[in-house]
Amino acid sequence: MVPDCIEKERNNKRMEEQIQSAITQTKQIIREVKKAVVGKDETVIKVLLAMLAGGHILIEDIPGVGKTTMALAISKAMHLVHHRMQFTPDVMPADVTGFTIYNKQSGSFDYKPGVVMCNLFLADEINRTSSKTQSALLEVMEEGSVTIDGVTRVLPRPFIVIATQNPIGSVGTQMLPESQLDRFMIKLNMGYPDLQSEVDILKARHSDNPIDQVKQVASAEDIIRLQRFTEQIYVDDKIYTYIASLAQATRQHPMLRLGISPRGTLALTAASKATALLRGRDYVTADDVRFMLQDVFAHRLLLSAKARMQEVTVEQVISDVARQVPVPAIGDDL
Repeated sequence: MVPDCIEKERNNKRMEEQIQSAITQTKQIIREVKKAVVGKDETVIKVLLAMLAGGHILIEDIPGVGKTTMALAISKAMHLVHHRMQFTPDVMPADVTGFTIYNKQSGSFDYKPGVVMCNLFLADEINRTSSKTQSALLEVMEEGSVTIDGVTRVLPRPFIVIATQNPIGSVGTQMLPESQLDRFMIKLNMGYPDLQSEVDILKARHSDNPIDQVKQVASAEDIIRLQRFTEQIYVDDKIYTYIASLAQATRQHPMLRLGISPRGTLALTAASKATALLRGRDYVTADDVRFMLQDVFAHRLLLSAKARMQEVTVEQVISDVARQVPVPAIGDDL
């Protein structure tokens, strides 16, 4: 019989090997994506973290800063089946989820798949389509399935949505409902590239398309394995309490009329696990939580009338909440 101390040492060694393997593979993915997306390293990392956590990503920014390029580079590096839809006012829910049509020969109704039947669905300019079409994504993003004529069909695994939207106020845009925003694990902004990055982009585009340089370094099965491993990252009770306390603070903040839902706390926990994994640990610290805090919380909060009058931003409120809630000491935070 193997002594407990030896068995524990073996388990620790096995865990360390799995972590190093996961880090190596994620770094390879990041390196490939950076061939097409220049000067946005942190954004690339956060998109990958959300994918490891099994979440969906919303990227809001002006046209032409590389939102779609990033999604295409990620799908190629991971060899994921990807579909892309340009959301316009005339797009119908059936275009997204699919529909059934009568087959005269068989006398039955056949299902015609919609664009969501893939591993990575790129929803381009999602806030230009109607609310009816946007709502077609609610079940898809939450349950990973579509229900047509009473029949539920499961989507391929993994399934991830990367949606882009133009800033509210741009021509033809409308705000996504809170229920839709809450389905996205994180919301990011690309921003303009700095001077040197823009020079590098011009040089790279001079003779070819950088997407062509991206190589496959992972598969759908690898992503599923990494997602399952991410779920096993340890979260101490102090961290659970810390995350819940941050959410409670948003619900009581005088500058907010809508705080964080339980779905938001689950999203922050999952994103923190992925952050810990990428940092080479099998447990979550408060610093991991703070790293993803703005990206997970900001799009889920609604400012009060008082906050808008005083021109207070959501980011400022989250920073205030982070200062109010005591930080627990776990591992690297000691």
